[in-house]
Amino acid sequence: MFTMSEQKSSKLNHLLASLGDSDLVSSRWLQAHGYSRSLVARYVASGWLVSPARGVYLRKGGRLQWQGVLQSLQEWEGLALYVGGRFALAMQGYEHYLRLGEAATVTLYGATRPPGWLSQLALPERFEFCGKPPFVWPLQDFTADMQKDQLLEQGLKRQEVLSGAGTIVCSTPERAILELCNGPAGAALVYEADTLMQSLATLSPRRVTALLRHCSSIKAKRLFLALADRYQHAWLKRISLDGVDLGSGKRVLVPGGRLHPTYQVTLPRDLDEHLG
Repeated sequence: MFTMSEQKSSKLNHLLASLGDSDLVSSRWLQAHGYSRSLVARYVASGWLVSPARGVYLRKGGRLQWQGVLQSLQEWEGLALYVGGRFALAMQGYEHYLRLGEAATVTLYGATRPPGWLSQLALPERFEFCGKPPFVWPLQDFTADMQKDQLLEQGLKRQEVLSGAGTIVCSTPERAILELCNGPAGAALVYEADTLMQSLATLSPRRVTALLRHCSSIKAKRLFLALADRYQHAWLKRISLDGVDLGSGKRVLVPGGRLHPTYQVTLPRDLDEHLG
């Protein structure tokens, strides 16, 4: 029979063995798993845990990295948050320019806002919550037993971001560019989406078709198709627009812009001058 001291030591050893080098664990998770506030305070005072922000902890010697933060949100906190949009494209090698003077912005999508401690972490990257993604699929918790095929059906994938330290769920390029096209209307959005579209020559036509059918944003679909039409990538001829709702009437993304004759969305008149 274990003594009280041995039980506490066993709990600590189990926690430290479970935490990876870059894993974060929240007060909420700790309390839900039997670690009282006084016990956690003792771990911190003894140096076994460190607190990079109020309400969240790393193990002794742990490294604070955005990849570990995302893994922790998905796997430890069980939140249906994932990397999408511009940062998902950048981390898969499609963004070939940097915004001068800006730290990297990790664009997160999900049905609920991330915890407040996320914005308090001392990281060079910052996190931007972009809200609910423009797709009709319900978001599920990204549990470890969620199969690869289940994710790919919705244009999501597991991406290795730290060697030997697991994966995070992010958008495939097909989904990420549609999420980007759903951003705030304006010339800046079109310039950026156009630059990225230029390099998206190997998208899956089957996945593009499925995503377009399940996309709830008329603006995103029209802008995506208008920009794809500019580059005439081989996959464009193999997608089907059957069952894709493109709405009716014109969509003014850029006041005074040039109207695309097929997809009835306005694009900047100087778009060709902004090619990457």
